[in-house]
Amino acid sequence: MKTLEQLVRPNIKSLKPYSSARDEYSGEEAIFLDANENPFNAPYNRYPDPYQRKLKKRIAEIKAVSSDRIFLGNGSDEAIDLAFRAFCEPGIDNVLTIDPTYGMYQVAADINNIETRKVKLNADFNLDVNGLLAAADENSKLLFICSPNNPTGNSFKRADIITLLEKFEGIVILDEAYIDFVPEKSFLNELLNYPKLIILQTFSKAWGMAGIRLGMAFASPEIITVFNHIKYPYNINQLTQDKALELLKSEDAKDKWVEVLLKQREIMAEKLTGYPFVQKIYPSDANYLLIKTAAPKDIYHFLVEQNVIVRDRSSVSLCEGCLRITVGSEEENKALFDGLDRYNG
Repeated sequence: MKTLEQLVRPNIKSLKPYSSARDEYSGEEAIFLDANENPFNAPYNRYPDPYQRKLKKRIAEIKAVSSDRIFLGNGSDEAIDLAFRAFCEPGIDNVLTIDPTYGMYQVAADINNIETRKVKLNADFNLDVNGLLAAADENSKLLFICSPNNPTGNSFKRADIITLLEKFEGIVILDEAYIDFVPEKSFLNELLNYPKLIILQTFSKAWGMAGIRLGMAFASPEIITVFNHIKYPYNINQLTQDKALELLKSEDAKDKWVEVLLKQREIMAEKLTGYPFVQKIYPSDANYLLIKTAAPKDIYHFLVEQNVIVRDRSSVSLCEGCLRITVGSEEENKALFDGLDRYNG
């Protein structure tokens, strides 16, 4: 198996990272005359902690992971992009993804001039493990697995993910954006066993913080060090760090929201079965449902006229005829049902 040392791009290994003023001195109680900051308008006149130490300390407590295994980015998309820049030589290397899945993996690959090799899920939306391994070659550096998967909503079998972790030569990136909605455990407790595993999580879903753009990557301290060397110095602004710390003071609100959303997901699935134009409701481990209909575009546009916006996924692989519907509040879901009640297609 390739080592992490062998997977990092040579220019990244030899990179001398930018050293900011807050890298060279990180204390708090001092007269700061080192970073050409304005002395007025405290506290936002100062550059933020480039490593978000206070915020990581709180996240480490919540996730039971040491702080040196945490990277915080401007959404999970920043960590995705950094993985390409750290491990993939443009025009030479390739990455593997499942199909269908979260579209940003492909976009990040295209931006970085990296070939994407897509392997379709099985008819039941499960992983084709053998197909993924067969698609890999000497230049396959990353493998993206989103579980629960977007847009299909299902979690993948733990045994299948472990097989890929043990047999894929490159870095496995496991995107757990929707992990708070499933009963199964996160793979965070497997980080010690798999040094080439990167786990993505987010504050955008269960925590209700999509607007502040804060994503998490968990990995070995060696991978986190690589990410810190190539990220922009102050990638998480002070307002985001402060707001996240405020919202993370208690997990009770998040747990309550998840409980409500799971109940509303159950109600939504039951209600949708009563509409003749709904052909199938796929099992979901996330905060949304994927449904198959006879006329997805007609239903989508009709709901837009009712001021209810769902997502048309009918052009996505294996999702022909499908709409993806986020589970909202009880009032929002009622508006959806009222709109569907008026549909006569």
